[in-house]
Amino acid sequence: MRYLQNIIRHVAIAASILLLSVAAGCSKPADPPSAGGASKLGDLTEFRSIAADVAGLVDKNDLPASKVRIKDLESAWDSAEAGIKPRAASDWHVLDKAVDHALHALRTSSPTQAESKTAMDDLLKTFDSMKGKN
Repeated sequence: MRYLQNIIRHVAIAASILLLSVAAGCSKPADPPSAGGASKLGDLTEFRSIAADVAGLVDKNDLPASKVRIKDLESAWDSAEAGIKPRAASDWHVLDKAVDHALHALRTSSPTQAESKTAMDDLLKTFDSMKGKN
């Protein structure tokens, strides 16, 4: 009986995670511009915040923690693709390329602080360049 309860609990957790993932990535119309100057892609605050966290870790030369934290950015960005890419595909591709560059810099076999910092600075500048583009 306990074994069956554990299976049911795990299935319920997996179903909840799946539903949350689908909801996070679902398409919706573009949000109206906010006072902060949202981009054509909508509110990018969540993604930029994670990138800023990674950049802070890189500044401290904590590249192992940076590598772990940038996985959060990759997951959030990939999950949201279906909902934000259709809003402005060319802007999405520009940001996606910058995200990929940052991922590569931190995941190389021997990452350096200088290359990682440059990639993160470029990524943050790319996020900032999207503000007000609506």
